[in-house]
Amino acid sequence: MTLILGGCAAQTSTRYPSLLPRAIESRSDAEPETPIALAEPEPSTDSALAELRKTLDRTSADFAPAAMRAERLADAARGDAPGGERWIAAQTALAELDGYRATTSATLSAVDTMASDRITGGKPEYPAIATLQTAAQAALEAQSTRITAISAKLRSA
Repeated sequence: MTLILGGCAAQTSTRYPSLLPRAIESRSDAEPETPIALAEPEPSTDSALAELRKTLDRTSADFAPAAMRAERLADAARGDAPGGERWIAAQTALAELDGYRATTSATLSAVDTMASDRITGGKPEYPAIATLQTAAQAALEAQSTRITAISAKLRSA
């Protein structure tokens, strides 16, 4: 029993464990920096983007006068009962605008697909894709806002 109690006796040593960082604490767990790869020009991607840009520009150019016409027709049909001649003409013009918006949406989807294909293929970001994505998204939002504003002028069916 005396041996057991001897182990519990107070230590007279003034040695305490060091509070300095241990070796394992001084290493970094951060991901190593990888160099950013620059995209090489790709003629096939550039030509596809040029075609999509033409489609977007043509659709935006065609949308503007069609939206003005739809707005005039909606103003003329304001307050008319659904199913009336002027109301139907305004709804037909809105349907035409929806067609332009669908084309813009399809263009944006095609650009998004190009961007995601590059990412899944491990290729670097292509700045021209990002630029066209931004332009197509802005055009789609502008068209949607305009269509919503015009359709708000008409009574619901």
